[in-house]
Amino acid sequence: MARPAHSREIGGHMSTTTSSPLLINDYQPPARSVWRTLRNSFAHRGFAIGAVLLLIILFGALFAPWLAPYDPYTQDVMLRMKPPVWMANGTWDYVLGTDKLGRDYLSRLLYGARISLFIGFSAALISGVIGTIMGLLAGYFGGKTDAVISYLITTRLAMPVVMIALASASLIGGSLKVVIVLLGCLLWDRFAVVVRAAVQQIRDAEYVASAQALGCSTLRILASEILPNLVGALIVVATLEMAHAILLESALSFLGVGVQPPIPSWGLMIAEGKPYMFFSPWVIAIPGVALMVLVLGINLVGDGLRDLILPDGRN
Repeated sequence: MARPAHSREIGGHMSTTTSSPLLINDYQPPARSVWRTLRNSFAHRGFAIGAVLLLIILFGALFAPWLAPYDPYTQDVMLRMKPPVWMANGTWDYVLGTDKLGRDYLSRLLYGARISLFIGFSAALISGVIGTIMGLLAGYFGGKTDAVISYLITTRLAMPVVMIALASASLIGGSLKVVIVLLGCLLWDRFAVVVRAAVQQIRDAEYVASAQALGCSTLRILASEILPNLVGALIVVATLEMAHAILLESALSFLGVGVQPPIPSWGLMIAEGKPYMFFSPWVIAIPGVALMVLVLGINLVGDGLRDLILPDGRN
């Protein structure tokens, strides 16, 4: 039986399209496809474990003002270095104990999660914008543009991030804003590499050629035809770079050139507890474990998304 043909006008010409019963029968309602995606995601063991860890920390960070038993900035030297509840002389009044200035450790840990997540997300966003723009330009135009951007990428990859961040923060001065901008400007290379390779594969696709034939501007082609096909890869890279940014921020804060006191950064909490690590090891163990769990959760989610969105991502 002949398929029904439908005509539509494109650019002043008549174009005939044929409806496909296969496409009609295979159509999935949006709600069902979203549910199927979520079900497949949590069927991935690594993604499920990482998502649970990340959701717990995210919950604590979002509701820190209501979950924190005390103000994280309030000092009381009479309460300094109280041990956690599971140790001798520990009390339920201070579940995770107090630091050298008598500040509640649980409260500072919850607010520290806010700082880590905010810095990680902001740095990943800034680096993602920079890297995506450079990757789009290099992959789409090629030639000299690609050569210049590829040289910048290679130069950036040859530089040790920690040393550059440490030197820059030492010269500029450490603060929350400086750390975010600095990390955002240093972590763009992976975005650029992934986007450049992907654009080189799809720039000669039929739908891109059709847009060019219709006279669409380069900006519209990049934004409407190419960029939407890169969303999955960008999400995967963003999760991994977010974990990288959180670790770098903690390292800078530990060395004294990152987030400055009294802001409750986990790296700063470890640095402040370093003189007491042999007498009260929990002062560095608690923020250290929290940092490990957060980075582990983000990495597991990123690996799971890579396996689900990009089946060949490991290659």
